[in-house]
Parts: sequence; C-alpha cells; structure tokens
Amino acid sequence: MRIGVVGATGLVGGQLLRTLEDRGFPTGELRAFASARSAGRAVPYRGVEVLVEEATEASYEGLDVVLMSAGATLSRQLAPGIAAQGPLVIDNSSAWRNDPEVPLVVAEVNAAALAEIPKGIVANPNCTTMVCMPVVAPLHAEAGLVRIVASTYQAVSGAGIDGVGELAVQVASAGEKARELAWAGDSVDLGRARVFPQPIAFNVVPQAGSFVDDETDEEKKFRNESRRILALPDLDVSCTCVRVPVFTGHSVSLVLETSSDLAPERAVELLTSAPGVELAEVPTPLLSAGRDPTYVGRIRRAGDRPGRLAVFVSGDNLRKGAALNAVQIAEALVAQGKLG
Repeated sequence: MRIGVVGATGLVGGQLLRTLEDRGFPTGELRAFASARSAGRAVPYRGVEVLVEEATEASYEGLDVVLMSAGATLSRQLAPGIAAQGPLVIDNSSAWRNDPEVPLVVAEVNAAALAEIPKGIVANPNCTTMVCMPVVAPLHAEAGLVRIVASTYQAVSGAGIDGVGELAVQVASAGEKARELAWAGDSVDLGRARVFPQPIAFNVVPQAGSFVDDETDEEKKFRNESRRILALPDLDVSCTCVRVPVFTGHSVSLVLETSSDLAPERAVELLTSAPGVELAEVPTPLLSAGRDPTYVGRIRRAGDRPGRLAVFVSGDNLRKGAALNAVQIAEALVAQGKLG
C-alpha cells in the first residue's frame, strides 16, 4: 500500500507513524508531509528516515490512502484536491465531521458507514467522543439510549505540542512555590497563560475549546458527533468539557439514560466482550497512556430511578483518540475491498 501522512511532524502525526508500524499495516511506500517550516526534516518509519515534503506543494497522485492530521483549515484546503488525485483521505480534524457526504467513523462502532464515501474523505471523530463511543454503543444496543450527560477531563496534549509545553513550563516554574501552595493554600504565580484561558498547572479549567454561544466548540462536537456515530439525530446530550493538568489521556464521567433499565451487572457483561474496551476497577489517564483500549469502570446506577447508569472512562487521546482509529479505518477499508 502507498501511504501518505500529512502533519507527520506533529504529535498525532508521529503517533500515526508509530501506529502504522506497530500494527504492521501493509506499507509498500510511505511519504510524509508537513508545513513549509518542517519540510526537509526527516521522520523515522520502520528503521528508515523519510524526508518530509511540503504539504501544500506536493502531488499526491499514486498514493492509495492519505492520513491527515494538520488542522481543519489545511484540511478544508487540501483534502478535496488530494481525493481528486486518487487516494482516499482519512482526516483527523473537525473539518468534515458534520458533512453528510463524509462518513464519521469509530472503527468498533459504525465501520458499515464506510460503504459509501462520496467525497473520497472519511472523518475521524473528536478524541473525547472517540474515548466514549466503544463503551456507549453496546449499552445503547442493549437498552436504547435516551440521554447522555458527560463531564470531561481532557489532557493538555489535546491542544497540541503548545499545550504540552505550557503545562511543563508552568510545573517547572512553580518549583518550591508548589510546596507553599500545598501547605499554606496560597496562590502561586505561574505566569501568563498563553494556550489555555487560565494557568493549567495545579488547576482545573472548565473550558476546553472556544466559546460558541453559551457552550464551547468541544462541547458541541461531543453532542453532534455522538448523534451521528450512534445514528440518533435527536439524542439529548449535555456536555461540560474541562481541561486538567494531565499530559496524555482523556477521561469522561458519563451518566447514560436508557429507555429500558440496564442493571450494572448486565452492563459489565456487555462491556467485557465489547471490542476496543477493557474493564478497570479505577480507570485513569496514566493507565490508558500508550495503550489501545478505552478503559471503563465505576459502573453503577445513577440515582434511584431505573434506566440511569453512571460509568467512568479513560483513553489515550493521541492513540485511540486520533491515530489508532485512523489506522483502524484504513484496515476496515482494506477488509471491505476499498483499498489495495
């Protein structure tokens, strides 16, 4: 297979290369693309240094599939032209997720949506949505989902390399002041926040993304994407997205309301055999970092009324939340005879 990776020098791009290699994806040729300032660098793939080409100037003719992780603006600019040159495009950005002619796919949940790809583009969901869907889908199939109430705990790597850097710098700059914070309860001056609305070290910021009306775009993504993936256009979804001082791994507290009662014991049975899911007594970002599954635990009734279940999930936002699912989509396309 002849593969292209756009955004190869970024956090997700690097994870895409590692995931392709780890899963033994049948690669005859790999080409790497990035911005003009990264062109000319080299990225490792299967023991070989691959020269990075400038994404906006390159030809993509002859490639079978292009995995894109370069942001929505560049994706809108490049993806249709790349698809017109022949390759199927699997895009990690938000650019195409609401386009009815672009399948929005979580590999374990709705790979059947790949039957029709009118624009030659397939969309990867937001990393927070991705963490939840392998858990939510089998519970919906059993009991009929009516409502989701979600509170997210999102790692700084969801904001890219700059987000990781800001947390690292703030933690380092705090130094001995962190000891004062722990013992005296005084505030610590961590300098001006640049990536996030408030300092992220030793803090919790109830805003991930940018505000659109009274919600953030991250909260709207979770609602819209959950509806599309589960094929429930009227699903009632409430979401509050929170950024936490964790480098890798998104977590979500979910309250699921179903049309028929679902006992916690039955939910455990269903999730034990659900693809892409692993049970954990206490799921955490550290447990999920660098691993493929969504970890789920704290499965219990939510309140006294029947038909409400509470669960807690954690998953690696760079791996399953982006790179792994993109590669799994490519694998599904191979299995369906649409690639290779």
